[in-house]
Parts: sequence; C-alpha cells; structure tokens
Amino acid sequence: MFLSIIIFIVSIIPAVLVFILLKKRKSDDAMYKKSCNSALVRGLVSVLPILAVSATLHLLNNLIRVTLLRDMNILIYRALYTFIVLAFAEEIVKYGVFKLLLRKKYYAYTWADVTAFMVIVGTGFGLIEDIPYAIGASPIVMLIRGFTMGHVGYGFIMGWFYGKRLFTGKKRYGVIALLLPFLIHGLYDFSLSEELIALNDDLAFIGISLAVLDIVLLILLIRFFVRSAKKERYNTPIITIDEVQVS
Repeated sequence: MFLSIIIFIVSIIPAVLVFILLKKRKSDDAMYKKSCNSALVRGLVSVLPILAVSATLHLLNNLIRVTLLRDMNILIYRALYTFIVLAFAEEIVKYGVFKLLLRKKYYAYTWADVTAFMVIVGTGFGLIEDIPYAIGASPIVMLIRGFTMGHVGYGFIMGWFYGKRLFTGKKRYGVIALLLPFLIHGLYDFSLSEELIALNDDLAFIGISLAVLDIVLLILLIRFFVRSAKKERYNTPIITIDEVQVS
C-alpha cells in the first residue's frame, strides 16, 4: 500500500511540473498567474459536470441499444460507449470550462496564453482522473499514465487550435479544437477495450501507437512554448479586455 502511494506521487510529478513551468512563463504578471490558477481549479472540478454528462449519455446509449439497436454487435456498442460516453463527455466539458475561463478577461490574452490555459485545464482534470485509475493499478500502469499525460496532450491540441481560431477569426479551427482531441481520445480508449483486444491481439498496437503519440504531443508542447516566446503572432493579444468574446 505504501509503495503504491509513493508510485502514485511519483506518477503525478510530471503533471505538477507542467503546471509550475507554464505558470512561470510570466512570473511577474499577476493576472496571468491568476488565470493559470483559475484554469487549474476548473480542470480539477470539471470532473463533476463530466460525471453528469457521462451519466446522461450512458442512459441515452443504453436506451438506443435496447430500442433501436437491440441486436447491436458488442464491439460497436463498446465503440459508441468509449467515443460518446467517455471521450466526448470529457472533451466537451473541458472545452466548455476552457471557454468560460476565456470570458474572464483579466488582461489581453495571447495565442500562447490561450494554449497554456487549456493545457492547464487538461492537467487538472488528468490529476483527478488518475486517482481512481490508481486504485488497484500496477506501478507500471500508474507510471505510464503519469508520464504520457494524455489529457495534457489533448489540451495542447485544443488550446493551440482554439488560439488559432481567435487569431485568424476562422471558425473551422474552433471545430478542429474540439473534434481532433475527441477523436484521438476516443480511439485511445477504444483501443484499450477488452472487446477489441479479444478480436485480435495484434490490434494492441493501436493503443501503443497512441501512447507514443501522447509523448510526441508533450515534445511538441515543449517546443511550442520554447519557440513561441520568439514569435510575434503567439504574443499578440487576441482577446482584449474591452472586446466581446467570440463564441
């Protein structure tokens, strides 16, 4: 038990470091740090509306199964469950709390700031999600979850594309900001399902590939924040205090 607690603490260190480093981007900017703290809190508490949305979607999913699709293949049912009940519920709620955060215009947000806020939202949610997953999990599983940080990577995709949506004014990037993390997240969850693995053991490579993708996203995240400091477009205000927030 004691060893499991130690392993869990070690596993969440990367996520904690992500938050600390992003908050230190503008260590002398009190308003930026306030927004970072707000993003973390929103990510931590987003588990509550996610539970509500997931429960609702779960009931609808079961209702459709016993009425319209009574003879649905179990694999198809699992796909619907992982993509809609799990992945969609989580990503749509995180997207929602992220957009609500941006309405709190403490100062003129930049593209890099917007990306950082969404990464922090994903970090907060991932920290909470890791707690139930750690119960009964092996040390290896805890460490893999802790160091791949899928929600941080999904947050990076969502934040970057939504920042581009605000920077360019093109709504399609707002759609991509939600759709792309949802699809990757859903595919990852589905790839780990017993039903898919039972179909063919070789399909396990999908989950492994997506775990590697999580690592790649973390590398891209680090690269982005290192290079963004030198690029004007990432540091140009895209949400000012006086403007009306775009939807």
